[in-house]
Amino acid sequence: MSARLPDGAQLLLDAAHWIAISSPYLAAIAAAGLITCITLWRRRATAVRDALTGRVRFEVVPTNTFHPSENEVGRWTRHLGRATYAAGDVPSRGAAARLRYSARNGRMRCYLEGPERASAVLSLPGFAEVEVRAGTARSEIRPVRFPQSSPAQSDRP
Repeated sequence: MSARLPDGAQLLLDAAHWIAISSPYLAAIAAAGLITCITLWRRRATAVRDALTGRVRFEVVPTNTFHPSENEVGRWTRHLGRATYAAGDVPSRGAAARLRYSARNGRMRCYLEGPERASAVLSLPGFAEVEVRAGTARSEIRPVRFPQSSPAQSDRP
């Protein structure tokens, strides 16, 4: 005489049996999914790296009488937003237009940096009183590095 199992226990045993039978197939599907994810991740990383190495830079030089209105600033930000579309299928990290500032020998400079495919859009002047100078070579574009600062020492004994 066999004992009858409750419905929940029988359902659990049936599910365990189904998993045991299909486990090789599930493992193959999981491995294929993992390989696909890694491949897509590597393609994206390569595309981002290529986009970041192929950037151009333009120096933006305002005149002494440069005082833009709110409308002009809004128009220029929309103009910079078009650089992302002009970059095409470049990933967003590499398609962004960036303003970089540097100060050397007491002179502050403003640079507009963006993807090489959007150089035509970036080279257009956004304001009437701003000159956009020709870009520099990629080798001169350096990443921003902040110096390591030591923790402040307190005067307490």
